[in-house]
Amino acid sequence: MYILFSTLYRMCNSKLIRCFPHYKSRTSSTSLWLKQAYIGGEWLDATSGATFEVRNPANMQVIGCVPDMTAVEAQKAIDVATRAFYASEWKLITARERSQLLKNWQILISQHCTELANIITAECGKPLTESLSEVAYGQSFVEWFAEEARRIDGQLIASSVSNQELIVVREPLGVAALITPWNFPMALVLRKAAAALAAGCTVVVKPDENTPLICLALAKLSQMACIPAGVFNVITTSGAPAIGELFCQSPLVCGISFTGSTEVGKLLFRESAGLLKRVSLELGGNAPFIVFESADIVEAVKGAMLSKFRNAGQTCVSANRFYIHSAVYEDFLKQLQAQVEALKIGSGHDKSVEIGPLINTAQLKRIEAFMKDAFSRHAKVICGGKRLQEIGELFYAPTIITDVDRTARIYREEIFGPVITMAKFDTEDEVVTRANSSRRGLAGYFYSQNLQEVFRVARRLEVGIVGVNVGLASQAEAPFGGIKESGIGREGGHYGIDEFTEIKYICLGGLKYD
Repeated sequence: MYILFSTLYRMCNSKLIRCFPHYKSRTSSTSLWLKQAYIGGEWLDATSGATFEVRNPANMQVIGCVPDMTAVEAQKAIDVATRAFYASEWKLITARERSQLLKNWQILISQHCTELANIITAECGKPLTESLSEVAYGQSFVEWFAEEARRIDGQLIASSVSNQELIVVREPLGVAALITPWNFPMALVLRKAAAALAAGCTVVVKPDENTPLICLALAKLSQMACIPAGVFNVITTSGAPAIGELFCQSPLVCGISFTGSTEVGKLLFRESAGLLKRVSLELGGNAPFIVFESADIVEAVKGAMLSKFRNAGQTCVSANRFYIHSAVYEDFLKQLQAQVEALKIGSGHDKSVEIGPLINTAQLKRIEAFMKDAFSRHAKVICGGKRLQEIGELFYAPTIITDVDRTARIYREEIFGPVITMAKFDTEDEVVTRANSSRRGLAGYFYSQNLQEVFRVARRLEVGIVGVNVGLASQAEAPFGGIKESGIGREGGHYGIDEFTEIKYICLGGLKYD
């Protein structure tokens, strides 16, 4: 790592070198459990001195306190990021230099993977094995966009005028505000931030109040990686609406990238309309999971378990509505029920645990309200369907229910919990129509060994992401995002850069070639 840093140090221009005054003091032994926000390369408390607690949802114990910042500190972070974009010439340093800094960050993330995973499990509740997977998934975006930084290409267009050359270049937006959720508190910060930094933007990140600690850890690693002060900033707050409003209304914020609920996404979109700023939204889903008659049932059950119960069902691409062909329904249900009932539930730091708690009381009450509504419409519980108070305050049993009325909330809305709704179908047309009946269109899954059916259904599903014979489709190399009310724009792949760049056309005239 030090050879890598040394090479970078020698190759950087004088302005970049001045950004690295503490290079020699960086050590891999630095603790990543932090209690201050990170603005302009400094670790700061709230001006008021206010803090808020971060709790482990598995046992409700306080694991840290962080600054409860307001719009005052958020404005400071925006100002700092603006200066870093222009004054330190972040947008003008070479793509190679930005690429190298991102590679340094990725290496440090890899070296601290265990500590990062422990932070995720402590504040998010997911099993440690899942947290380690999230660290690997998150760093894959930093690695990918470090490489993409050198592939932000323009175009030379053939002119219809003899003495003109037409050039298209892509330039960074400016300051990007990133609002990230609690369910993947590391990966979704990196999926956004790595793309923005690769494009030449500076960023202000507002992590969710439930999970700010992992974002602060990433900020520390960015500092150790010698990413210049003011380029990556993190503000912590329990007052998300006020900060979101500032992001939308500030003329210094050129783009907003948000992952969260559809309702909040619509609000941010409306609030940003006055300045016509770039808004990228990755919002809620209501994913169908279809098992056709030709499917490999064993593989379909494996995919269902992965898609549904990862992070206790608290993922935006989690399968919600299960449609099983009537010819294989009983076989699928029998195998699925056996695996659901065998899941080990408990604290994520127990290495044998497969399901952790829900994130907070509000989420638990939401699931219980869904279940009450489903029961009132004569839904049948196959397994689960209750709190597990003997384990902890926020644990809910992995659940399968059938005979769910199509008007039930649990059918129409995103569940975000460990509950499967099951239904039979008989024809392709029938199941595609039911799958597409939702206003959400983020992800969809189906299992089939019929190649013609695979291509037909993949085309017909009204979603942004289709998993065919897989329960987990996301990769750094591929675009991630939805249609309908599930969002605008894409993250990941080479498309992820597009959200943070503007296209500039240059017409170069008056040329003489003789």
